[in-house]
Amino acid sequence: MSECTHDCSTCGQKCSQADFSAPMNASSRVRHVIGVVSGKGGVGKSLVSGLMATAMRKRGKNVAILDADITGPSIPKMFGISDKAMGNDEGILPASTPGGISMMSINLLLEDDTDPVVWRGSLIAGTVKQFWTDVVWGDVDYMFVDMPPGTGDVPLTVFQSLPVEGILIVTSPQELVDMIVSKAVKMAQMMNVPVIGLVENMSYMVCPECGKRLYPFGEGKLHAIAERFSLPVLAQIPIDPAIASACDAGRIEGFDQSWMDGCADVVERMFPVNE
Repeated sequence: MSECTHDCSTCGQKCSQADFSAPMNASSRVRHVIGVVSGKGGVGKSLVSGLMATAMRKRGKNVAILDADITGPSIPKMFGISDKAMGNDEGILPASTPGGISMMSINLLLEDDTDPVVWRGSLIAGTVKQFWTDVVWGDVDYMFVDMPPGTGDVPLTVFQSLPVEGILIVTSPQELVDMIVSKAVKMAQMMNVPVIGLVENMSYMVCPECGKRLYPFGEGKLHAIAERFSLPVLAQIPIDPAIASACDAGRIEGFDQSWMDGCADVVERMFPVNE
């Protein structure tokens, strides 16, 4: 097969009709797969993945995080996980957080967490697929896939290989919000994956003196974009130094917050777990 030019109009390979789905590990049962995406980096996809996993776990659900950001993994540190992944005859065993969230990340396989992953796109995409096929996830109600930024090899592999039922688009209130959301929405449309809604990080800050909300990047951009694409705004996460401190200390599970409750309500309603 010739190299893909990403121009479907001039291609005779009929890739859109092909089945690229990867088999789930035989010892796993994952009911719902939710992607956490954005059109650019640095907006807080990993934070949203961690907060959503924590919120669903507190509701008594079996939860997992697949860290698909191979070159910039941050999920293990956020949860205070430093032990390396082990394996058995059935496959690779995911790490488990103190709260019972299963996770797999490239940092659980590297000798040193600071070792850079200097790989080409095809190898990175293949590793993400192996996290689905070779990891013994066990019984999972909700798996959140923490995507790398953009619309390249890894998001394409996840959408084509994993049974993603919906995505959460993470954005920030800076001027790039239109581009960030537009890119993610258009890719979801191309891959026929529903957009559950929007989550805005760094949305506002609370004045420590009077408790009033302050909007350092402006207010209203997200709601205008959400209306244009007919999408709900599911959560707005504030600028709060305590969030960064909790992530740096590996205590995101113990961080007391309710910002993601509305988002969790929607996910639970759209994708119910039938025991």
